[in-house]
Amino acid sequence: MAKASVVSGMTLVSRILGLVRDVVFARFFGASPVMDAFLVANRIPNMLRRFFAEGAFSQGFVPVMARYREQYEHEEAREFVDAVAGTFGIVLFLVTLAGVVAAPLLVAVVAPGFIGDDGRFELASMMLRFTFPYLLFVSLTAFAGGILNTYGRFGVPAFTPVILNIVLIAGAIWLAPLLEEPGMALAYAVLIAGLAQLLFQVPFLLRIRAMPRPRWAPRHEGVRRVVKLMLPAIFGSSVAQINILLGSIIASLLGVGKISLLYYADRLMEFPLGLFGIALATVTLPYLSRQAAKDSLEAFSAILDWSMKLVTVIAVPAAVGLVLLAEPLVVTIFYGGVFTAEDVQMAAFALKAFATGLIGFSFVKILAPAYFAREDTRTPVRVGLIALGVNFVLSVTLAWYLTSIGFAASHAGLAFSISVAALLNAWLLYRGLRRDGVIRLSAGWPKLLAQVLLANVLMWAILRWLDRPFDWWLEAAAFERAIWLLTTVSAAAIVYFAALLILGLRPADFRLRHSR
Repeated sequence: MAKASVVSGMTLVSRILGLVRDVVFARFFGASPVMDAFLVANRIPNMLRRFFAEGAFSQGFVPVMARYREQYEHEEAREFVDAVAGTFGIVLFLVTLAGVVAAPLLVAVVAPGFIGDDGRFELASMMLRFTFPYLLFVSLTAFAGGILNTYGRFGVPAFTPVILNIVLIAGAIWLAPLLEEPGMALAYAVLIAGLAQLLFQVPFLLRIRAMPRPRWAPRHEGVRRVVKLMLPAIFGSSVAQINILLGSIIASLLGVGKISLLYYADRLMEFPLGLFGIALATVTLPYLSRQAAKDSLEAFSAILDWSMKLVTVIAVPAAVGLVLLAEPLVVTIFYGGVFTAEDVQMAAFALKAFATGLIGFSFVKILAPAYFAREDTRTPVRVGLIALGVNFVLSVTLAWYLTSIGFAASHAGLAFSISVAALLNAWLLYRGLRRDGVIRLSAGWPKLLAQVLLANVLMWAILRWLDRPFDWWLEAAAFERAIWLLTTVSAAAIVYFAALLILGLRPADFRLRHSR
């Protein structure tokens, strides 16, 4: 429990610093060609990072490393680590070298709308040559973190992501004003942060005598097993990465600043989703895996039912709040510097569109693992492909239509398409579990939905009553805006949960049973 608290605490620190980083980005770069270029240049290595770093690689390496520690001598475990370090290190170096050389081609593929005379294409290509090596460093960092985790050193890998945010903040504030092209400071910062994250873990590897001595050994039994475990994870995560790629391509064609506006809106939506998702996964997933191993369908279903109720009670008011408070949130967090009043309105449009899918995003986080716990990896991928197709068709259609009628916030169509795809994804996952008899809803659902609906109506009323005109938010001092937003959110939360209590919902109703 203490180790889990350390990891959760570091995750919270990282997310808070990530929000601070985004505030700095907005104030110094706004929704500009420079920010567009950096987001594309940073997105490309981060897409590949899902394959080589904390995603597929960690899922393949950590279980094999744990097996070597338990079943083999220390020297054999060291040989395995050395083989993985050398083999994957060389593969990653070659991928990185290819990415640096082919930077203009990659930008042309991911952001074809950059090709023109506004300078975004050239700037993004130059930035990518510095951001792409981050893939190598962060993947090796994930490798080192996997070693430390298997030795019970959870705090160091959990703290490491904080370094990236600190370096990016420093680069934007102190380095950018010194450069002829200020945006390049962000690219340099990504490179420096990647190296710093890797070097930070080296002393701790030396302390436990687990510092790798890389050697090329692709035929090593442990390396081949890691690759075998990685392949399904790569295939599964590819759907999400293709989704991101398609969104980037379409957004780049909509004009300058659209990629940046979608980024700022997405960050605000992801903040509560990330915190809630982590907490829910921490509580739910171990129970699901345990009951699946015992073939206890009744307990498995009860845990899913409990998780869905928790999502309904928390995600629905969060979505309503994001829609009603979109402008105040964007003004309070991002407005100022080069981030203009028009940028606020455009980002708020996207945030409202993203918020409509918050319930879908939240349900996917608990429904997809229900398949994985039963060792069914095909269904979530198949459902994800259907959602991907719907997202693509809707994105192209809405982007074309909103642009054709002259709607300035055409990028909001992309956000809405992603939200619709998330809701469809969640519904298809739920329907499959119902069809297989895995989910059996408890008798209290109609009553719960009525309670949540009425409580949200009362919350909506208090939010409308405390609402201030848009001009007030723009003209108020930063401290005054923050205090009024905090007051509004607190009042809404109090009214919502008080209404649930008055309507008969009690904390005991959410006590997790069948957990043993």
